[in-house]
Amino acid sequence: MKSKKIMLYLHSVTREVNMAVKSWEVSDEFWARVAPLIPKVKRDPKKSYQRRRGGGRKRMESRRIFEAIIYVLRTGIQWKALSKEYGSSSSVHRYFRKWESLGFFRKLWKKGLAEYDEMEGIAWTWQSIDGTMIKAPTAQESAGPNPTDRGKNGTKRHILVDERGVPLSIVVTGANRHDVTQVDEVLKNRIRKPRGHTKQHLCADAGYSGEKSEEIMRNHRYIPHIRPRGEEKIAIQNGCKARRWIVEVAHSWFNRFRKLLVRYEKSYSSYEALLHLAATVIIYRKLAVI
Repeated sequence: MKSKKIMLYLHSVTREVNMAVKSWEVSDEFWARVAPLIPKVKRDPKKSYQRRRGGGRKRMESRRIFEAIIYVLRTGIQWKALSKEYGSSSSVHRYFRKWESLGFFRKLWKKGLAEYDEMEGIAWTWQSIDGTMIKAPTAQESAGPNPTDRGKNGTKRHILVDERGVPLSIVVTGANRHDVTQVDEVLKNRIRKPRGHTKQHLCADAGYSGEKSEEIMRNHRYIPHIRPRGEEKIAIQNGCKARRWIVEVAHSWFNRFRKLLVRYEKSYSSYEALLHLAATVIIYRKLAVI
Protein backbone atom coordinates (compact mmCIF):
# COMPACT_ATOMS: atom_id res chain seq x y z
CA MET A 1 0.00 0.00 0.00
CA LYS A 2 2.92 2.35 0.80
CA SER A 3 4.41 1.81 -2.66
CA LYS A 4 1.09 2.85 -4.24
CA LYS A 5 1.04 6.03 -2.14
CA ILE A 6 4.60 6.79 -3.23
CA MET A 7 3.60 6.30 -6.87
CA LEU A 8 0.69 8.72 -6.44
CA TYR A 9 3.03 11.27 -4.84
CA LEU A 10 5.48 10.99 -7.74
CA HIS A 11 2.59 11.39 -10.21
CA SER A 12 1.47 14.57 -8.42
CA VAL A 13 5.00 16.02 -8.49
CA THR A 14 5.28 15.28 -12.22
CA ARG A 15 1.92 16.95 -12.76
CA GLU A 16 3.08 20.11 -10.96
CA VAL A 17 6.22 20.25 -13.10
CA ASN A 18 4.14 19.94 -16.27
CA MET A 19 1.55 22.61 -15.44
CA ALA A 20 1.99 24.06 -18.94
CA VAL A 21 0.25 21.03 -20.48
CA LYS A 22 -3.14 22.00 -21.91
CA SER A 23 -6.25 20.32 -20.54
CA TRP A 24 -7.02 18.59 -23.86
CA GLU A 25 -3.54 17.13 -24.38
CA VAL A 26 -3.21 13.38 -23.84
CA SER A 27 -0.19 12.41 -21.74
CA ASP A 28 1.81 9.24 -22.43
CA GLU A 29 0.61 7.83 -19.09
CA PHE A 30 -3.02 8.39 -19.98
CA TRP A 31 -2.56 6.97 -23.48
CA ALA A 32 -0.96 3.84 -21.99
CA ARG A 33 -4.31 3.19 -20.25
CA VAL A 34 -6.40 4.02 -23.31
CA ALA A 35 -4.49 2.22 -26.09
CA PRO A 36 -5.27 -1.42 -25.08
CA LEU A 37 -9.03 -0.68 -25.23
CA ILE A 38 -9.07 0.97 -28.68
CA PRO A 39 -11.28 -1.18 -30.94
CA LYS A 40 -9.20 -3.12 -33.46
CA VAL A 41 -10.02 -3.20 -37.15
CA LYS A 42 -11.28 -6.70 -37.99
CA ARG A 43 -9.88 -8.16 -41.18
CA ASP A 44 -10.37 -11.51 -42.89
CA PRO A 45 -7.19 -13.56 -42.19
CA LYS A 46 -7.71 -15.42 -45.47
CA LYS A 47 -7.38 -12.23 -47.51
CA SER A 48 -4.32 -10.10 -48.22
CA TYR A 49 -4.67 -6.33 -48.03
CA GLN A 50 -2.60 -3.81 -49.94
CA ARG A 51 -3.25 -0.11 -50.26
CA ARG A 52 -3.41 1.07 -53.85
CA ARG A 53 -1.42 4.11 -54.88
CA GLY A 54 -3.69 7.13 -54.84
CA GLY A 55 -6.34 5.06 -53.08
CA GLY A 56 -7.53 7.73 -50.67
CA ARG A 57 -6.25 8.93 -47.30
CA LYS A 58 -4.01 6.84 -45.07
CA ARG A 59 -5.66 5.36 -42.01
CA MET A 60 -5.66 7.82 -39.09
CA GLU A 61 -3.60 7.05 -36.00
CA SER A 62 -5.72 6.00 -33.03
CA ARG A 63 -3.94 8.35 -30.63
CA ARG A 64 -4.57 11.32 -32.91
CA ILE A 65 -8.26 10.42 -33.13
CA PHE A 66 -8.53 10.13 -29.34
CA GLU A 67 -6.74 13.46 -28.87
CA ALA A 68 -9.20 15.10 -31.27
CA ILE A 69 -12.18 13.69 -29.32
CA ILE A 70 -10.72 14.98 -26.04
CA TYR A 71 -10.19 18.39 -27.69
CA VAL A 72 -13.85 18.52 -28.76
CA LEU A 73 -15.01 17.44 -25.28
CA ARG A 74 -12.85 20.03 -23.52
CA THR A 75 -13.39 23.04 -25.79
CA GLY A 76 -16.98 22.43 -26.96
CA ILE A 77 -16.00 23.06 -30.58
CA GLN A 78 -18.24 21.65 -33.34
CA TRP A 79 -17.01 18.41 -34.86
CA LYS A 80 -16.83 19.94 -38.32
CA ALA A 81 -14.79 22.90 -36.99
CA LEU A 82 -11.90 20.68 -35.85
CA SER A 83 -8.47 21.93 -36.92
CA LYS A 84 -6.83 20.11 -39.84
CA GLU A 85 -3.91 19.24 -37.57
CA TYR A 86 -6.15 16.45 -36.23
CA GLY A 87 -6.93 15.19 -39.72
CA SER A 88 -10.33 14.93 -41.36
CA SER A 89 -13.05 16.19 -38.98
CA SER A 90 -15.64 13.90 -40.58
CA SER A 91 -13.33 10.91 -40.07
CA VAL A 92 -12.78 11.81 -36.41
CA HIS A 93 -16.54 12.00 -35.85
CA ARG A 94 -17.05 8.72 -37.69
CA TYR A 95 -14.50 6.99 -35.44
CA PHE A 96 -16.15 8.55 -32.38
CA ARG A 97 -19.53 7.10 -33.39
CA LYS A 98 -17.97 3.72 -34.14
CA TRP A 99 -16.12 3.53 -30.83
CA GLU A 100 -19.25 4.72 -29.04
CA SER A 101 -21.31 1.90 -30.62
CA LEU A 102 -18.72 -0.66 -29.44
CA GLY A 103 -18.93 0.56 -25.83
CA PHE A 104 -15.33 1.83 -25.80
CA PHE A 105 -15.97 4.91 -23.63
CA ARG A 106 -17.93 2.97 -21.02
CA LYS A 107 -15.14 0.36 -20.85
CA LEU A 108 -12.58 3.13 -20.40
CA TRP A 109 -14.58 4.63 -17.51
CA LYS A 110 -14.92 1.15 -15.95
CA LYS A 111 -11.17 0.56 -16.26
CA GLY A 112 -10.37 3.94 -14.70
CA LEU A 113 -12.71 3.28 -11.78
CA ALA A 114 -11.14 -0.14 -11.17
CA GLU A 115 -7.66 1.41 -11.13
CA TYR A 116 -8.82 4.16 -8.79
CA ASP A 117 -10.35 1.57 -6.45
CA GLU A 118 -7.09 -0.37 -6.40
CA MET A 119 -4.81 2.64 -5.81
CA GLU A 120 -6.95 4.95 -3.67
CA GLY A 121 -9.99 2.92 -2.71
CA ILE A 122 -13.51 4.09 -3.55
CA ALA A 123 -15.12 5.80 -0.54
CA TRP A 124 -18.24 3.61 -0.48
CA THR A 125 -19.44 4.51 3.03
CA TRP A 126 -20.91 7.92 2.10
CA GLN A 127 -22.35 8.46 -1.37
CA SER A 128 -24.48 11.24 -2.87
CA ILE A 129 -27.06 11.40 -5.67
CA ASP A 130 -28.43 14.38 -7.59
CA GLY A 131 -29.63 15.57 -11.00
CA THR A 132 -29.05 18.78 -12.93
CA MET A 133 -30.69 20.42 -15.96
CA ILE A 134 -28.85 20.84 -19.28
CA LYS A 135 -30.06 22.86 -22.27
CA ALA A 136 -30.55 20.58 -25.28
CA PRO A 137 -31.87 22.63 -28.23
CA THR A 138 -31.16 19.98 -30.90
CA ALA A 139 -31.49 16.73 -28.90
CA GLN A 140 -33.90 14.17 -30.33
CA GLU A 141 -33.54 11.41 -27.72
CA SER A 142 -33.75 11.51 -23.90
CA ALA A 143 -34.90 15.13 -23.98
CA GLY A 144 -38.06 16.92 -22.90
CA PRO A 145 -39.53 20.29 -21.90
CA ASN A 146 -37.52 21.94 -19.14
CA PRO A 147 -39.92 23.21 -16.43
CA THR A 148 -37.30 25.71 -15.23
CA ASP A 149 -36.59 27.13 -18.71
CA ARG A 150 -40.06 28.02 -20.08
CA GLY A 151 -40.59 24.52 -21.43
CA LYS A 152 -37.62 24.62 -23.80
CA ASN A 153 -36.02 21.33 -24.84
CA GLY A 154 -33.67 20.04 -22.17
CA THR A 155 -31.86 17.04 -20.74
CA LYS A 156 -31.25 15.97 -17.16
CA ARG A 157 -28.00 14.43 -15.96
CA HIS A 158 -28.39 12.19 -12.90
CA ILE A 159 -25.19 11.08 -11.14
CA LEU A 160 -24.10 9.03 -8.16
CA VAL A 161 -20.70 9.80 -6.60
CA ASP A 162 -18.60 8.53 -3.72
CA GLU A 163 -17.46 10.67 -0.78
CA ARG A 164 -14.69 12.25 -2.91
CA GLY A 165 -16.91 12.98 -5.91
CA VAL A 166 -15.77 10.04 -8.05
CA PRO A 167 -18.58 9.23 -10.58
CA LEU A 168 -20.08 5.78 -10.00
CA SER A 169 -23.24 6.04 -12.13
CA ILE A 170 -24.58 8.36 -14.86
CA VAL A 171 -28.11 8.36 -16.28
CA VAL A 172 -29.49 10.77 -18.91
CA THR A 173 -33.21 11.58 -19.18
CA GLY A 174 -35.47 14.31 -20.45
CA ALA A 175 -35.52 17.52 -18.38
CA ASN A 176 -39.14 16.82 -17.42
CA ARG A 177 -38.25 13.66 -15.48
CA HIS A 178 -38.21 14.23 -11.71
CA ASP A 179 -35.15 13.15 -9.72
CA VAL A 180 -37.16 10.80 -7.54
CA THR A 181 -38.30 8.74 -10.58
CA GLN A 182 -34.69 7.86 -11.47
CA VAL A 183 -33.40 6.56 -8.14
CA ASP A 184 -33.69 2.89 -9.13
CA GLU A 185 -32.16 3.46 -12.58
CA VAL A 186 -29.17 5.38 -11.19
CA LEU A 187 -28.45 2.78 -8.50
CA LYS A 188 -28.87 -0.13 -10.93
CA ASN A 189 -26.44 1.46 -13.40
CA ARG A 190 -23.48 1.71 -11.03
CA ILE A 191 -20.37 0.91 -13.04
CA ARG A 192 -18.78 -0.76 -10.00
CA LYS A 193 -20.15 -2.09 -6.71
CA PRO A 194 -18.51 -2.72 -3.33
CA ARG A 195 -17.34 -6.17 -2.34
CA GLY A 196 -18.97 -7.90 0.59
CA HIS A 197 -21.39 -6.18 2.94
CA THR A 198 -19.97 -2.66 3.01
CA LYS A 199 -22.14 -0.20 4.91
CA GLN A 200 -23.40 2.43 2.46
CA HIS A 201 -25.08 5.74 3.33
CA LEU A 202 -26.82 7.68 0.55
CA CYS A 203 -27.22 11.46 0.83
CA ALA A 204 -29.90 13.28 -1.19
CA ASP A 205 -31.87 16.52 -1.10
CA ALA A 206 -35.63 16.91 -0.60
CA GLY A 207 -36.26 16.10 -4.28
CA TYR A 208 -35.77 12.43 -3.35
CA SER A 209 -38.12 12.39 -0.36
CA GLY A 210 -40.91 9.84 -0.18
CA GLU A 211 -41.49 6.33 1.12
CA LYS A 212 -41.08 4.73 -2.32
CA SER A 213 -37.68 6.27 -3.05
CA GLU A 214 -36.40 5.41 0.43
CA GLU A 215 -37.60 1.84 -0.06
CA ILE A 216 -35.71 1.65 -3.37
CA MET A 217 -32.54 2.91 -1.64
CA ARG A 218 -32.89 0.27 1.08
CA ASN A 219 -33.48 -2.44 -1.54
CA HIS A 220 -30.09 -1.49 -3.01
CA ARG A 221 -28.59 -1.83 0.50
CA TYR A 222 -28.31 1.89 1.24
CA ILE A 223 -29.13 3.80 4.41
CA PRO A 224 -30.99 6.91 3.12
CA HIS A 225 -30.22 10.42 4.40
CA ILE A 226 -32.68 12.82 2.76
CA ARG A 227 -32.59 16.41 3.94
CA PRO A 228 -33.76 19.74 2.54
CA ARG A 229 -30.89 22.17 2.02
CA GLY A 230 -32.09 24.38 4.89
CA GLU A 231 -31.90 21.49 7.35
CA GLU A 232 -28.48 20.56 6.01
CA LYS A 233 -27.15 24.06 6.81
CA ILE A 234 -28.53 23.87 10.34
CA ALA A 235 -26.93 20.46 10.83
CA ILE A 236 -23.55 21.86 9.70
CA GLN A 237 -23.90 24.75 12.16
CA ASN A 238 -24.52 22.18 14.90
CA GLY A 239 -21.23 20.48 14.15
CA CYS A 240 -22.34 17.76 11.72
CA LYS A 241 -20.14 17.07 8.70
CA ALA A 242 -21.47 18.23 5.32
CA ARG A 243 -21.58 15.35 2.83
CA ARG A 244 -24.18 15.88 0.10
CA TRP A 245 -22.39 18.96 -1.34
CA ILE A 246 -19.79 16.78 -3.08
CA VAL A 247 -22.31 15.69 -5.74
CA GLU A 248 -22.85 19.35 -6.66
CA VAL A 249 -19.09 19.78 -6.92
CA ALA A 250 -18.98 16.73 -9.21
CA HIS A 251 -21.62 18.33 -11.47
CA SER A 252 -19.41 21.43 -11.67
CA TRP A 253 -16.49 19.22 -12.75
CA PHE A 254 -18.60 17.84 -15.60
CA ASN A 255 -19.54 21.39 -16.58
CA ARG A 256 -15.87 22.23 -17.13
CA PHE A 257 -16.11 20.09 -20.26
CA ARG A 258 -17.64 22.68 -22.58
CA LYS A 259 -19.17 20.06 -24.89
CA LEU A 260 -21.41 19.03 -21.98
CA LEU A 261 -22.58 22.52 -20.92
CA VAL A 262 -25.18 22.62 -23.69
CA ARG A 263 -26.16 19.35 -25.33
CA TYR A 264 -25.93 19.60 -29.11
CA GLU A 265 -25.59 15.84 -29.68
CA LYS A 266 -28.85 14.66 -31.20
CA SER A 267 -28.52 11.04 -30.15
CA TYR A 268 -28.63 9.82 -26.56
CA SER A 269 -25.73 7.40 -27.12
CA SER A 270 -23.33 10.12 -28.33
CA TYR A 271 -24.04 12.40 -25.37
CA GLU A 272 -23.75 9.48 -22.96
CA ALA A 273 -20.38 8.50 -24.50
CA LEU A 274 -19.06 12.04 -23.92
CA LEU A 275 -20.22 11.85 -20.29
CA HIS A 276 -18.43 8.52 -19.85
CA LEU A 277 -15.24 10.02 -21.30
CA ALA A 278 -15.53 13.05 -19.00
CA ALA A 279 -15.98 10.71 -16.00
CA THR A 280 -12.81 8.87 -17.07
CA VAL A 281 -10.84 12.13 -17.24
CA ILE A 282 -12.11 13.17 -13.78
CA ILE A 283 -10.93 9.85 -12.31
CA TYR A 284 -7.49 9.90 -13.92
CA ARG A 285 -6.97 13.52 -12.86
CA LYS A 286 -7.53 12.34 -9.29
CA LEU A 287 -4.84 9.72 -9.88
CA ALA A 288 -2.55 12.45 -11.29
CA VAL A 289 -2.23 10.53 -14.57
CA ILE A 290 -3.48 13.50 -16.63
